[in-house]
Amino acid sequence: MATTRIGLDRLPPAARTAVEEHTGPLLTVEETIEGFNSEIAARVTSATGTWHIKGLRTDHPRAWTQRREAAIAPFLTDLAPALRWRVETAGWDLLGFEALDGHHADYAPGSPDLSEVATLLRRLNETPCPGIELRRAEQRLEHYAAHPDDLRYFAGPHLLHTDLNNANVLVDAEAPQGDRARLVDWAWATRGAAWLDAGYWVIWLIAAGHTPASAEHWAAEIPSWHTAPAEGITAFAAANTNLWSEINTADPDPWTLRLATAATAWHAHRRTG
Repeated sequence: MATTRIGLDRLPPAARTAVEEHTGPLLTVEETIEGFNSEIAARVTSATGTWHIKGLRTDHPRAWTQRREAAIAPFLTDLAPALRWRVETAGWDLLGFEALDGHHADYAPGSPDLSEVATLLRRLNETPCPGIELRRAEQRLEHYAAHPDDLRYFAGPHLLHTDLNNANVLVDAEAPQGDRARLVDWAWATRGAAWLDAGYWVIWLIAAGHTPASAEHWAAEIPSWHTAPAEGITAFAAANTNLWSEINTADPDPWTLRLATAATAWHAHRRTG
């Protein structure tokens, strides 16, 4: 369920003042509509710089997402925008990230962004998982796996993003080739098997117009994909079919239906292909 978005101008004066202690007086505020977890989401500029601000009330049911992003940010060099400051005051938790230029990744067949995302996921696989509290992949999927024994395929020690929505990947076409993509929104960071992010990407690729075979071709660009047993991939596809069916039933929307349909198509391909 999406969180209701409010404008930065509705922050308590004390919270706005605390932000400006880091930024200086704000000159422009551009509210953003992407994302579902934040009450505050805006690109702001002052005389000293530009930042992307994300915020939630400290009593919000998903306030943990702010804490998770703040905790993991120092470990995401070359993967994500840097966290420049954090403000916790007047009932608000606000994160000020480096503002990135670029566009949301295009996952459509033939897009030049696909190779950049594959490179990004390879870098993520090479990034050590920090010793902070993270949920485990097998824990997150335990209610969706077709069989309890399937959970063993999802366990592992690797850092995962798990939300490969193309809106969470920013691509800067002006950056050097092979270093253009960055992942944002790490609220669902997880510890698990290295190949799982490639699997999550498959579902979004199918939703963007790829056949299941084409989507798996791109997943195979990530070396860890080749470590996954075939039955483990099929089990993961089954679990995500159940997951997205539940999401679409609880929150019917064209985009949730699109992902539920993609997950079902992938699982059918795994069973018959």
